[in-house]
Amino acid sequence: MLQFSLTSGQCRAFTALAGQSRPARKPAQLFSRHMPLSKGFLGDVRFARAALPTTLERHRTFVVNAQAVAAPAAEPTVQVSTDIHGFHLERQQWVAEYNSTVLLYRHEKTGAQVMSLLNKDENKTFGAVFRTPVENSKGIPHILEHSVLCGSKKYPIKEPFVELMKGSLNTFLNAFTYPDRTCYPVASTNLQDYYNLVDVYLDAVLQPRCVTDPQTFAQEGWHYELDDAKDDITRKGVVFNEMKGVYSSPDSVNQRAVQHSLFPDNTYGEDSGGDPKVIPELTFEEFKDFHGRYYHPSNARFWFYGDDPADERLHLLSKYLEQFEARPVDSTVHAQPLKQEVRKVVEHYAAGEGQGEDAPKAFVSVNWLLAEEHVDLETELAWDFLDYLMLGTSAAPMRRALTESGLGESIIGGGLSGELRQPTFSLGLKGVDPANAQKVEELVLSELEKLKTSGFTSTAVEAALNSIEFDLRENNTGSFPRGLSLMLRSMSSWIYDKDPFQPLQWTEALEHFKGRIASGEDVFGPLIEKYLLSNKHRVTVELLPDQQLAAKEDEAEKAELAAFKKKLVDSELQEVIRSTQELKERQETPDTPEALACVPTLLISDIPKEASSVPTALEESQGVTLLNHDLFTNDILYMEVALDMRPLPTELLPLMPLFCRSLTQMGTQKEDFVTLTERIGRKTGGLSFSPFTAHKRGQAEPQAYLMVRGKVTASKAPDMLDLMRDILLTARLDDKERFKQMVLETKSGLEGAVIGGGHSVAAARLDAQRSVAGWVSEQMGGLSYLFYIRDLANRIDSDWEGVKADLHRIRDTLLQRRGALVNLTADDHTLSSVRPHLDDFLSSLPAESAQPTSWGQMLQPCNEAITVPTQVNYVGKAANLYEDAGYNLHGSAYVINKYLGTTWLWDRVRVSGGAYGGFSDFDSHSGMFTYLSYRDPNLLKTVDNYDGTVEFLRKLELDNDSLTKSIIGTIGDVDSYQLPDSKGRTAFMRHILSISDAERQERREQILGTSLKDFRDFADVLECVRGDKARVVAVTSSSRANEVNDTERPGFFDSITKVL
Repeated sequence: MLQFSLTSGQCRAFTALAGQSRPARKPAQLFSRHMPLSKGFLGDVRFARAALPTTLERHRTFVVNAQAVAAPAAEPTVQVSTDIHGFHLERQQWVAEYNSTVLLYRHEKTGAQVMSLLNKDENKTFGAVFRTPVENSKGIPHILEHSVLCGSKKYPIKEPFVELMKGSLNTFLNAFTYPDRTCYPVASTNLQDYYNLVDVYLDAVLQPRCVTDPQTFAQEGWHYELDDAKDDITRKGVVFNEMKGVYSSPDSVNQRAVQHSLFPDNTYGEDSGGDPKVIPELTFEEFKDFHGRYYHPSNARFWFYGDDPADERLHLLSKYLEQFEARPVDSTVHAQPLKQEVRKVVEHYAAGEGQGEDAPKAFVSVNWLLAEEHVDLETELAWDFLDYLMLGTSAAPMRRALTESGLGESIIGGGLSGELRQPTFSLGLKGVDPANAQKVEELVLSELEKLKTSGFTSTAVEAALNSIEFDLRENNTGSFPRGLSLMLRSMSSWIYDKDPFQPLQWTEALEHFKGRIASGEDVFGPLIEKYLLSNKHRVTVELLPDQQLAAKEDEAEKAELAAFKKKLVDSELQEVIRSTQELKERQETPDTPEALACVPTLLISDIPKEASSVPTALEESQGVTLLNHDLFTNDILYMEVALDMRPLPTELLPLMPLFCRSLTQMGTQKEDFVTLTERIGRKTGGLSFSPFTAHKRGQAEPQAYLMVRGKVTASKAPDMLDLMRDILLTARLDDKERFKQMVLETKSGLEGAVIGGGHSVAAARLDAQRSVAGWVSEQMGGLSYLFYIRDLANRIDSDWEGVKADLHRIRDTLLQRRGALVNLTADDHTLSSVRPHLDDFLSSLPAESAQPTSWGQMLQPCNEAITVPTQVNYVGKAANLYEDAGYNLHGSAYVINKYLGTTWLWDRVRVSGGAYGGFSDFDSHSGMFTYLSYRDPNLLKTVDNYDGTVEFLRKLELDNDSLTKSIIGTIGDVDSYQLPDSKGRTAFMRHILSISDAERQERREQILGTSLKDFRDFADVLECVRGDKARVVAVTSSSRANEVNDTERPGFFDSITKVL
């Protein structure tokens, strides 16, 4: 599931091992219950495993006036019922910003509130939200969020959620725990599938079995585990282990310290996700009482969005609500009173070893609680702009002041956060010498004083205005359903009993705000003075490294458990053993086919037999291949330019990500860094430069490109092409201090990612052992890259001229038209109008032709332990099915891989083993089949469970309903919902990897025709993943790696690599 906290800006489920760019403006920490590496199959490249840019600046500014994007549709005539199915219509309004008729209903019997948005979006969305404030850090709402989806009155099986994962066409299926509310959203483009999802979720939240079933609480929350009286007693539990992983991350510890310091007196001062030291204090009775208190329609807010029939929404909901009576629910989120004194808080985190320059550093942030209540919409907009102006780009003055100060390695804090009842503002640095902590605070305050007085340049203000306006109007949420994005936006007001319409209606406030700017009013200076400089509710948080803390906490937990066991008399000891055995037996006993039949599913006949395709026209221009996708994009052009990276010498590969970043971070021959950044902001919808690599089936050497991506309103397309030309041809590469700061930021981000995303690290190392593409990706974004970056930080001081020469060598090598590709997504008129300007751009690129380099390297295959300070493990095991088993790709492999992730691996690694996640990934391009676990209390036991997959498949009895679910769920992944820009990019990736529509149709037919025989035959294929050629890579602690190698399985790891 997902768990949000105040101050993080990353998805912790799958953070690629790459440097971190500035966190999102509206940060949210996410912990995902369902964690596939990707939803794309059949030629959709797994970007999480390709080489990714590090600390790449994502410019998001646009030049847009009111007519820059298509005007909102005219208000339609909508006939709605004012009283139907027990609901009374309280408000109806046309929201032009999202072309939606919005209806607010109240259920007359229970008082439940319903927002119903009617529009033409086929990606239908439903959500149930309960206000769930906490009084302690036992993690009750988080554990409950997991548990309610483990069976209900109408669906009395172990995990209906997993059955939906197996056999639904959902475009979103998960749940969120915020510090003060819990959300249960689903989405689907298929109407019947959508109704199925809604029904299962409603029954889950309102009639769950977990409140009468202590075993579910033990599984998802915590329990003592003991198999034999001679063994040490341990604690297990999915959320317990998840939060151990969270509290192992210094970034997460810092975020927790900030939130607690800003909110010492209300619910936000506790951790709704759960502190692993406190979670074991939670009792089943408290857990049950929490659900009874808050999971009631009188405390609920329901959300519907999309093109489904309006009245049927209320009919579905009424069948559940009519079983309840209205009752008072005290779930008020009380405000944190503003303090009248400035404070400082010092905390510690578990750090690795290191001395001198390698010694672990501190986190220092300055944090404000901005107001006692939500501010009005125009003030919120003003703060959005101020936040962007101060921190939104690498040229923003506050960001520059921090990064160029030399006081730390990278920015933390994320700036403005407005998702909770009271807005906050946070910023600072990590990688700080503890002796310089006070200097960070002084720098922040002095820079605020300067900004209050001097303000911002007119070009910077213009860029910020247009950036945010375009962001709002484009409403491009990527793979995240638009309906869910709007639900979360509306909920930021609605959950606090304020107007749910207001966050959706921003046009009037925006126009008024723009008028104030145009009039010359000093808008931002008074904001800085009132909410920051004169605001005494300010806390400086210093998080200091403690190299003994991890060992102390580990020993304290072991001592506590040993003392607990010692107190148990024999009968009590036997009771723990019996409970352990009974829980495992339940976890490992599947539901019967008859029981599983209760979960609604589609039929194979409901699935389209033909694979969808993206309109694509190919042509050649000046030796460059052009791909044109004629799609409606709301007057926006999306463009990718791919320059062949294969001529690059092998020794320069690790420098490639920083070269890409340097292109926009040092200015050009005619513009300094700030001017260039503002030009990007004023002229385009964003530019990014990054290396891209992928394995192409049947080819030893990888596909590799310097990828230039941009988006722009159609009228400004010539400006974007001019910018691409100027940056590629004339970008300066000689700013030593700026380059060093980028290196330190990258280092900091990489080190944090090893702890928070160890599964990605393990997967990358395993790929690098078996393919050149994997090796190249790992050189540019994995552990090898981290080691390179550490060395590069020293080389800059000793050999800057050599580094600079290497940067120029990269440009000289890559700037050529030979082998280039251009991908364009827009409507036909825009595609035609941009063509002459594109030809001019291509003409400006050198025509020289350099020959590809044979990279031809891989890591030495070995079992490797990668050690960091952590309380959990990330365990990977892999082999290459094509090379080690002679496997020929068949579409059934996708079905089997998905089935394993929702049955054997889910049950053994997650449910029984206690890991937060256990899954497999089959890369059909390279042939790599990889098992992975996430925040796992086990190591060797997990490896043994991986090896047990073969016997599981050989003995599998699969009824027709279960097979059908697996096929449908796989098609749901293949046909994942995409917005136009993603469709164009997907077609581009298929072209690069030579995945034809004919092959995709063949694979689809194989998926639809998958049989039980295919499952059993695949067991023979997977023998190689437990054979001699398979390898294990685990991210773990030093003590755990030594225990394995010295005692549990001597010599298991060929190599133990200490990272932190």
